[in-house]
Amino acid sequence: MGVLRLGYVHICVTGMAAAKKHYIDTLGLRLVQEEAGRCYLKGWDEWDHHSLVLEEGGTGVVKVGFKVAKADDIDKIEKRASRFGVTVKRMSKGENFGVSDGLRIELPSTHIVEVYHRQTLVGRDVGVVNPQLYPDDMVGAGVSRLDHILLGCDEVNDSERFFTEVMQMYQTERLVPDLKHQKTSLASWLSASNRGHDVALIGGEGYSGKLHHVAFTLEDGWPSILHAAQVFARHDVKIDMGPTQHGITRGKTIYFFDSSGNRNEVFTDGYVAQRDQPTFIWTADQVGRGINGLTRNLPETFARSLT
Repeated sequence: MGVLRLGYVHICVTGMAAAKKHYIDTLGLRLVQEEAGRCYLKGWDEWDHHSLVLEEGGTGVVKVGFKVAKADDIDKIEKRASRFGVTVKRMSKGENFGVSDGLRIELPSTHIVEVYHRQTLVGRDVGVVNPQLYPDDMVGAGVSRLDHILLGCDEVNDSERFFTEVMQMYQTERLVPDLKHQKTSLASWLSASNRGHDVALIGGEGYSGKLHHVAFTLEDGWPSILHAAQVFARHDVKIDMGPTQHGITRGKTIYFFDSSGNRNEVFTDGYVAQRDQPTFIWTADQVGRGINGLTRNLPETFARSLT
């Protein structure tokens, strides 16, 4: 089966107290564990130990973890990654708190990707026997889980090939300069299952190693987006774009910044993807409609503010 999903993201924050207020009080993530300079968080509908790690000191992404179905999937990915030509190292159980042994890979974009097969099970907040619809103590926007990540690349095609050839994801959508130059990806959306995307890539000079945004799931469509917008207004969160709906993936969305300047997204709905579907192609002259399907306008910060 291979890669199941995006499992965790580690990001840097400039101040832990303000970051905790943002991710816990405003977004509604749960604090699972805390140690010196690091916090482990999860959504109320996630069962593994954590999906987001905050590390004090700077901004941007430290590493990204993908969970696989079986331990021997790690061996298969290691062989494919070695053939691909990227740097691959084994990681031991416990190097990441609560995470099994696995692989650590440096992408062509210089991002660090980890592949693992198990995390400490802590369980959903709604239970598993006769589960509730939602937890009684849900706060803020009430995000339920980690949704996806968008990474910056100087050149998209190499990292795109890594995720399709090594991780065996499939491409749901891509942005190209025009229909005469469809071999050049300006951006790419890739899925491991039936989600619109687990990881996306955006190209630009000096983008390699940088984070565009981390996205979190909301459960209830437009009403949950409206509620999130109200929470963000109450908490003085800086909004980058939205509420709106994407043309790409069709998800409803708000983009905004955390207390350190890392961009976040809340995301809901979106289409069900399938491995045998043809890839949607977007041309650069229609990128406004692809990203902001309602007003078709993009803020200047959208393609420039990466951390």
